[in-house]
Amino acid sequence: MTSLLLPPPQAAAAAYGCCHCLLLASTTVPARSGCVGRASRITLALRCLPITGHRLRSRKVACQATTETEPEGNGDEEDKKEFGDDASSPSVYNVAEANGPGENDSSLDNKKDETTNAEAALLSSGDTVQDMDADATSTNGIQENVEVIEVASGSPLPGMKLDDSVRIPKATIDILKDQVFGFDTFFVTSQEPYEGGVLFKGNLRGKPAKSYEKITSRLQNKFGDEYKLFLLINPEDEKPVAVVIPKQTLQPETTAVPEWFAAAAFGLVTIFTLLLRNVPVLQENLLSTFDNLELLKDGLSGALVTGLIIGVHEIGHILAARESGIKLGVPYFVPSWQIGSFGGITRIVNIVRNREDLLKLAAAGPLAGFSLGFVLLLLGFVLPPSDGLGLVIDPTVFHESFLVGGLAKLLLGDVLKEGTQLSINPLVLWAWAGLLINAINSIPAGELDGGRIALAMWGRKVSSRISSLAIGLLGVAALFNDVAFYWVVLIFFLQRGPIAPLSEEITDPENSYIGIGAAILLFGLLVCLPYPFPFDPSQLTDMDFNF
Repeated sequence: MTSLLLPPPQAAAAAYGCCHCLLLASTTVPARSGCVGRASRITLALRCLPITGHRLRSRKVACQATTETEPEGNGDEEDKKEFGDDASSPSVYNVAEANGPGENDSSLDNKKDETTNAEAALLSSGDTVQDMDADATSTNGIQENVEVIEVASGSPLPGMKLDDSVRIPKATIDILKDQVFGFDTFFVTSQEPYEGGVLFKGNLRGKPAKSYEKITSRLQNKFGDEYKLFLLINPEDEKPVAVVIPKQTLQPETTAVPEWFAAAAFGLVTIFTLLLRNVPVLQENLLSTFDNLELLKDGLSGALVTGLIIGVHEIGHILAARESGIKLGVPYFVPSWQIGSFGGITRIVNIVRNREDLLKLAAAGPLAGFSLGFVLLLLGFVLPPSDGLGLVIDPTVFHESFLVGGLAKLLLGDVLKEGTQLSINPLVLWAWAGLLINAINSIPAGELDGGRIALAMWGRKVSSRISSLAIGLLGVAALFNDVAFYWVVLIFFLQRGPIAPLSEEITDPENSYIGIGAAILLFGLLVCLPYPFPFDPSQLTDMDFNF
């Protein structure tokens, strides 16, 4: 069974297209006794015929194998004696010899030329070529052996936009296999064309990080900056693979609207929603907002606190990116009329070196945002309101967060009772909003900070399963919560991934960074989960008595 790696776009084309591919392999067999001065060349011709009715991940191709014997000198009669008149089927360019002597040598040469051209085109471009002499083969009653080959649709380079018009020459591939890779780094056992590059399978030697450095150094010494190396896990068999592609095939993403212009527009709308969120009077009637714009100044304090937490989150990403040599795009702040903003979406421009660097980058933002938000939340519970009145709320609102509800019960004590109005410092709600925004971005799904943390900690296969589970749970929560509904829509259309491949994805991060990542995911979960216990112990006693 042969398995080929195809990227998703080519896999789709191969699954639903009507193309034929001709694969040719030839070898020379020594002459038998009595056949002096001649040898037999056996040629294997595979014509790939599409079988309809199969989905992308279960595509099957029927390959028809034929063999031929090519005499040298005057060996026609000996061939008939040795192989018989009903020998195995001739190749596409030896049909004339199987049909009898009526076809001249020029016709035979023409068919050989056609086959040679087809073989060269296949080896150089990897594209399919038109099936030759199919009608002639069928009309002459050639017996064909059909083998079904499973074609894999997995891609070790998900989320990358590649230009496959550039190919690596065969001579370069030989140098890569014999001089760049080696016994001390990555022993190549097989190779396959992949997009514009080559995928090498083999045995990884030593520590992946050290092997990657050695291979990269040799690659630069031989070819400079012409090629890019990836050391990844093959999604088919979970084994290490090396992928080498020309750097010019890495196409940068482009947008119709300049990035800074779109980011500025989103930022202005986010400022408006942050102000609006902190003016309850306008929230009750959104249409009256434009008639009462002067009321937006009442939401300035809350917008500044929540905006400060979001800003510190983004600054954390920027500082970590500079330390790790990662280039970031302009952040897009996503507005939300429910909580003011959903935070920022920041695009990674270049290729991240390894999983530890990705973990540092992804964890830095939530770590900074959670730290500031938690400190402000504690101050809000401890400090009295600046105006002496504060904000009057129903304590049941604290049941919406396990973290906030637990802190409220711990710090406010018996004052916190369901059904009893409570005056609090509005800083509690402003800081809570900032914590919620950070927690939402820490959900381990898609290309969110949490999704990048999960990939860095557990690898691509496990993180993709966690991402699917998280999005599914968000979908269920969206049936009961409008914030969850808008967030799952945002993830599905803008942030569902996949995350672009890293240069070296095999080495695990250090345990200290894994601990930080796990703490961030847990903290975000505590912010989002509800507080299930009643604040008044007497209510719990009454419930037990009634039961």
